[in-house]
Amino acid sequence: MSTANILDASLNIATGDRPPLALIAGPTASGKSDCAVMLAQELERHGRRCVVVNADSSQVYADLQVLSARPTPEEMGGIEHRLFGDWDGAQSCSAADWADAARRTISQIHADGALPILVGGTGLYIRTLLEGIAPVPAIEPGIREAVRALPVEDAYAALRQEDPERAARLAPADAARIARALEVVRSSGKTLAQWQTETTGGIADTVTVFPAILLPERQALYRRCDLRFERMMERGALAEVEALLARDLDPTLPVMRAIGVPELAGVVRGEWTLGEATARGSQATRNYAKRQFTWLRHQPPEDWPRLPFENFDSNAMREILFRIFHLT
Repeated sequence: MSTANILDASLNIATGDRPPLALIAGPTASGKSDCAVMLAQELERHGRRCVVVNADSSQVYADLQVLSARPTPEEMGGIEHRLFGDWDGAQSCSAADWADAARRTISQIHADGALPILVGGTGLYIRTLLEGIAPVPAIEPGIREAVRALPVEDAYAALRQEDPERAARLAPADAARIARALEVVRSSGKTLAQWQTETTGGIADTVTVFPAILLPERQALYRRCDLRFERMMERGALAEVEALLARDLDPTLPVMRAIGVPELAGVVRGEWTLGEATARGSQATRNYAKRQFTWLRHQPPEDWPRLPFENFDSNAMREILFRIFHLT
């Protein structure tokens, strides 16, 4: 991580300088979107135009305005935002898909002389953008169908024979990851670990990253998760899910598995009450925040600043954030 003043970071791409990329990461409900806007507004007051770029795997979908807490025009605070709601729910936005779009978007922002501020909590998206992705070839349909038809215990036994290293790292009941590892080795003749040594497409060596990771006190974060889902209900989350179900999309699509969709779909189908759905949605949100918190604490580079804080006072957050970015 560079410790240079972000205001002085070069945008002269033609000379080979590495242009700046601000990054604000944090678990859901941590206030990262508000922080990104605050940072952008402050930088624009200093004369540097900014664009906020989404790195959240739910906020990419146009169908999930409410349930993804995608910023409203008012919440964007006059700052340009990109890659928010750009994918239709009928499409699957993989980490590779998003990273490809993000690379192009960030390059265009730099070419326009502006500063991209990447904001999100989807670790796989961020890692794929910065480090690249393994060029695993497309899986042969026949192999995929055969592997996915296996009971998980049979697939795990096969994986122990064909890729014992990966099998040792997976839980015997982790059906999705077991199937993925098995279909890769059967289709390509190489293990996932072998492919992952050949990652391509990362931009970490072409930009100067100015990162900040928000790590709020957990109980305060979980309270915000509960409040967040309650507010989503007030803002029309049930109607959003009803509209999504009316499209009769493939239930395995990411948009159909986003937090809040299965829970509220149960209400529409008469499987449980709205109160039960709210409790389920709140719990799912807390669980997701916990997983993000753990990933963000341990996986990014050690020299990336972690910003622990006990409350959500905007002035305190602003002061800490601006200090990280050398604006105070």
